[in-house]
Amino acid sequence: MLPRRLWAYVACLSLWPVSLLAGAPDPAANVLACTQGRPSCDRSRLTLSELTEVARADHARNVSECRNARTSCDPSRLSGTEAIALAVAGHDRNVARCTDGIGACDTSRLTRAEARDVAAAGRQRRLADCRSGIGTCDASALTEAERSEVEVAARERMVSDCREGTGQCDHSRLTRPEERDAALAERRRNLSTCINGYDGCDRSKLGQREAIEVDLAQHTRNMAECRSGREGCDYSLLSPAEVAALAAAERRRNHTACATGRGYCDRSRLTPAEAAAIPAQPGVASSIGGQP
Repeated sequence: MLPRRLWAYVACLSLWPVSLLAGAPDPAANVLACTQGRPSCDRSRLTLSELTEVARADHARNVSECRNARTSCDPSRLSGTEAIALAVAGHDRNVARCTDGIGACDTSRLTRAEARDVAAAGRQRRLADCRSGIGTCDASALTEAERSEVEVAARERMVSDCREGTGQCDHSRLTRPEERDAALAERRRNLSTCINGYDGCDRSKLGQREAIEVDLAQHTRNMAECRSGREGCDYSLLSPAEVAALAAAERRRNHTACATGRGYCDRSRLTPAEAAAIPAQPGVASSIGGQP
């Protein structure tokens, strides 16, 4: 019989090829890591054709890094044509940033014509911001005509705020027709708020017909809550006929639940004939307080 230690050596030797196989890197995975520029790439394991493929991927990645102005760009690896295309793209990107007022803009790289275009675009942006009431408007930088445009736009915004009930509304600056429109819009908003049962409803502002419409909507909502058995139901708002209809509907629901074994069943609410026809089931309540 072989000693126990020798058996252990034999076992280790038998597993050695398996462990070597398990630890062998996947050639395809290595090629992918190299083409993607990952640190796990082992170029010494690449074939000549794979090295060529990886070199093309490295070059394309460097071109992309340069086009996107990343610090990892190596301009010395670009061809003459690529360097020219990069310069054109960089110039155009700078002009676009200066024109749009977004991102880093280097005005020293602009031509005189481009600088004039950028200045005009900046002026138009500032004028648009003044018209829209965005940020701080420097009216001193505007022409007389532009200041008039800004004042007209500001008044239009104010009138719109009055109609919508938002923003800064100065009723003292409204004309009589504008004041009437604002009041009508406010009345319609209040009516909608009341009809939908939202907070902020002011019933004192409702006319007689509007109050009737609101009461009908409230009654309809309450009835729906009661039919669904939801906590929002206010039984005090129901008529005797509605209370009776709901009670009949609940009796039908309870009978169905007891008969099918699905849903809450209260056998104490069954008639003697119904109770005799429906066998008692485990877990079924015998009274209101016995709900499982």
